[in-house]
Amino acid sequence: MHIPIRRPRAAAAAAALATALTLSACGGGEPGALGEPETPSEPVELRMTVWTADESHLALFQEIGDAYAEENPELVSGVTFETIPFEDYTTTLTTQLAGGNPPDLAWVLESYAPEFVSSGALADVRPVLESTEEYDVEDLIPSTLELWQDEDGLYAYPFSNSPFGVFVNTDQISAAGQENPADLVGSGEWTFDVARDIAAATAEDSGKQGLVVRDFDYQLWENLSTVWDGWGAAPWSEDGTQCTFTAPEMVEAMRWIHDATFDDGAMPGPGTTADFFAGDAAMTITQISRASALDGSFEWDLLPLPAGPAGQQNVIGQAGIGVFTQGENPDVAADFLAYFTSPANAEKLATYFPPPRASLLDAETLAAANPLLSEEQLQTVVVDGIEGAVTKPVHRNFAKLSETVRAELDAMWTEDADVAAVLDETCAVIQPLLEE
Repeated sequence: MHIPIRRPRAAAAAAALATALTLSACGGGEPGALGEPETPSEPVELRMTVWTADESHLALFQEIGDAYAEENPELVSGVTFETIPFEDYTTTLTTQLAGGNPPDLAWVLESYAPEFVSSGALADVRPVLESTEEYDVEDLIPSTLELWQDEDGLYAYPFSNSPFGVFVNTDQISAAGQENPADLVGSGEWTFDVARDIAAATAEDSGKQGLVVRDFDYQLWENLSTVWDGWGAAPWSEDGTQCTFTAPEMVEAMRWIHDATFDDGAMPGPGTTADFFAGDAAMTITQISRASALDGSFEWDLLPLPAGPAGQQNVIGQAGIGVFTQGENPDVAADFLAYFTSPANAEKLATYFPPPRASLLDAETLAAANPLLSEEQLQTVVVDGIEGAVTKPVHRNFAKLSETVRAELDAMWTEDADVAAVLDETCAVIQPLLEE
């Protein structure tokens, strides 16, 4: 079954991002560093956009926001957290920016970090964080800041550094007579090939699905990096100037994904929706923040990503929180950001979002905040998973690249697709965008 690419919305998203960042950099507040907030003539209402709709996440955010308002009644009357669906998040956010209605703060997806950071749309929050009592900027792990800084400026706080792992439904796997994947991790035999074979056999036995790359859905192709990194593949060169979809490692990885889907029955095909947390699949590749969706209806485990031909690779998804210079009160917003991400609140947020603080990234501390996960799971997937991790693909022109790659890869998701030919055409089309 062929899934059509939503091209009109795709083109609109790229155009909206470019327009919005240009406008926000030119209008509203002045780009640059922020300092001590001036007391406004009357308390202001802060608004922060997020893409989570999870009630437990939002309740924690609101608890912190309410505490800030209570402690700073002269600055704010309240803090509102506005949920925008993930699939529409960047488009909606940039439409707000272009329309002159920016939030005060916003989550920014790592893939778009270079565009937002270089645009001048975000304020430099480093001076505020450094001057906040007991904030301890030195505790922030330098590698987590790389996407969000430019020279000496820091333009967003990387509040979530969540490694991808594999949740497994051990009830389904056991019922299918398959080996426990946790035992394979211990013996060094946890590979993508083995995961594929277990997933295919379990799906055949259960009549459900095998291995799901969550949120891919034949649209968010960048989530496949959680697989192809095991082959040492990447969509473009490290400096972002050359397309590498045609590199042997990428061709081999994409053939593996194609065959696992259409030949082996290990991965759901186009048009198939399978929610692991509803019991629809044997395994899913996703982040620990999803653990809140587990309801106890089946036994499960959480494991590191399998190894590929290039060995076991760690991949993280990052979200930064930035303050928009176009907002009406960027200095107050930056002060709230320092409060929201203080050591004490970062420890609370670690329940769902691994922080960039070295002092909090140990299994014992994380286990206290994550009762669903064991210290062993947190050590192998989170603590070890952040070590030497790479992020999903990023680029200064990602808005245009994302939609164009998605459209080109659409030709791959048929049973008789020529994988190498599709990747050749993808490179031919995106190379000019990499050079812009």
